Amino acid sequence: MLQAFIVRPFGVKDGIDFDKVETDLLQPALKAVGIIGSTTGVIVEAGNIREDMFSLLLTADLVIADLSVHNANVFYELGIRHALRDKKTFLIRCSKDEIPFDLKTDRYMTYPAHSPAECLQNLISGLTAILLSERQDSPVFYMLPKLEAQNPERFLAVPADFGEEVDLAQANRHLGRLAMLSGEAEGFAWEIPALRLIGQVQFALKAYDDAQQTWNKVKDRYPDDLEANDRLATIYQQLAEEEINAGTGDGADYLAQSDLAIKKLLTKHARLERAKRAETYSLKGRNAKTRWINSWKGSDAKDRIAHALQSPYLYDAFRDYERAYNEDLNHFYSGINALGLLTVIITLAQDLGPVWELEFDTKEEADEALDDYKEQHQKLTIMVSASIDSEDKRLKREDKTDPWLEITEADLRCLTLQRPERIKNLYSKVVKYATGFNFEAAEQQLRIYEQLNVLPDNVQAALGAFADVPSSLIEKKRHYLLFTGHMIDSPDRPEPRFPEELAPLVKEKIRQAVQEEKDKIEGSMQGIAGGACGGDILFHEVCLELGIESMLYLALPRELFIAESVQDAGPEWIERFDHLYTRLDKRVLAKTKALPKWLQKKGTYSIWERNNAWMLNSALANSGLHMTMIALWDGKSGDGPGGTQHMVNRARERGAKIVIIDIKELRAEYNKQGVQ
Repeated sequence: MLQAFIVRPFGVKDGIDFDKVETDLLQPALKAVGIIGSTTGVIVEAGNIREDMFSLLLTADLVIADLSVHNANVFYELGIRHALRDKKTFLIRCSKDEIPFDLKTDRYMTYPAHSPAECLQNLISGLTAILLSERQDSPVFYMLPKLEAQNPERFLAVPADFGEEVDLAQANRHLGRLAMLSGEAEGFAWEIPALRLIGQVQFALKAYDDAQQTWNKVKDRYPDDLEANDRLATIYQQLAEEEINAGTGDGADYLAQSDLAIKKLLTKHARLERAKRAETYSLKGRNAKTRWINSWKGSDAKDRIAHALQSPYLYDAFRDYERAYNEDLNHFYSGINALGLLTVIITLAQDLGPVWELEFDTKEEADEALDDYKEQHQKLTIMVSASIDSEDKRLKREDKTDPWLEITEADLRCLTLQRPERIKNLYSKVVKYATGFNFEAAEQQLRIYEQLNVLPDNVQAALGAFADVPSSLIEKKRHYLLFTGHMIDSPDRPEPRFPEELAPLVKEKIRQAVQEEKDKIEGSMQGIAGGACGGDILFHEVCLELGIESMLYLALPRELFIAESVQDAGPEWIERFDHLYTRLDKRVLAKTKALPKWLQKKGTYSIWERNNAWMLNSALANSGLHMTMIALWDGKSGDGPGGTQHMVNRARERGAKIVIIDIKELRAEYNKQGVQ
């Protein structure tokens, strides 16, 4: 969330109640535009507040300064802001004192001293406009155009214990914990550098759904941010391919968003380094190539090749990859892709001469264009071969290996040699010795050639090298069942909600809900729930009985958790908990109920709310499309923060599928059975 800092006098000065101006005008306007903000009054502590004040003037996304009266502190703070930041300073005043000469040319919003709220809509409009504007409003930077504004992130340190949590989550690949931390960072002054830290880790772990959300938070704050757009360009491309491979869509929306990010990189950041430009154009080519494949892959064998040759995306992809390679001749990835697409163009044009000629006015023009492509092919072959050779020598000098380079070298030979056995041998060596390497991309490229009948002998020989590699077909993403629900009523609960005698009926209803989901879902499934007496334990027991893997998520270590969430229901429930505890994989959120120091300023936020966020984000690791929440709930608010209502609301916000088991209906059904 955006942060504002209000620079104003305090109390009543010259007949103006400045505290009233804030409560009646400033705070309502900030709330309306989605900004949180305050004055130095909130940081008054024993000692000197200037350090905090300077920090806020530097780091605030927006500063509002009230210049109604000649207040030395206000003008001093405004001067500091104007000297540090070139944009997003909004001036207001009511006509009391004359404006100093140096500020007379600046724009102001005026308000009536007796009823400031009358100008609320004007202030909302003004704040909305300044947030959308990139106009410089600092006279310092306007008069000194070569002066550079300070980057506030250079002065915002992420707390050490927050960084340690990120490191721990990365080391253990706990994606849900990373997503939880991403949400918890919101509202802190150091939010953006924290989001960058988390986003980089999520990207490295290929948690693209979560990384998309994290980087979009950065982009929402800074739409033209280089790092955010760079990451999102790749993330959206990966999500598009995942959607296509999973058969859940054509990836068009994701590709369009990737293209927008790429366009912003190339237009807003004209001074990109050569290697980054190559990478960006290469990604642009990959998007076009994905669209090209989509344009013909559904065609029957008779029409497929013609559709592939006629698709404009084929030529877009080739040009973008070629542009990428020309930007940086060391970028052999783009070079080999350009060469591969050029080979496709030449091969298909030769095989389908009449179709190729339809693109030209005369046969002579078609022949001339094909000859030009063949000449390009010769030149590009020499250049890519030199790039690969140069990189290979560098790696040998440093006593290193790179499976990507070795695969690329095999790809080059596949495109340029007519020796199938030699080609199979090259691929076989990489497959044999590149331990743990994912050959999916290499095999998919060969499959494209196979479907288009490009270099069939070479391609079949190359594919033969992958025969002993486990199938690289995209597996369906794991589906998560997230359970949340009421605990067994404690002995002193005044109004019954989940009396213990209802447990068998509740368990049967949970079983029905879980079985229905199991029958619908193809592929692997995992249950996620806490370990509280009642719904949590019953859910895990059902999963065990149905042969579904489940994970025990505990807010606290065993002894503390039992004391908080199990023992009130009696020794039988402790035994049932321990039965699960010794059999299930488990994760523990914290050692004590106390929140980390960096998180203790989050108001009423508790370990239980944090636990819910942790479980929900873990279940959303593969997006809401691959998650079902089963909630045992009476539809009412809970006994405290972090209850079932909170969990259901959060899941709804994320678009998850929710199955409600109404505990009120079960009580009525149980009572009816008792009467009968």
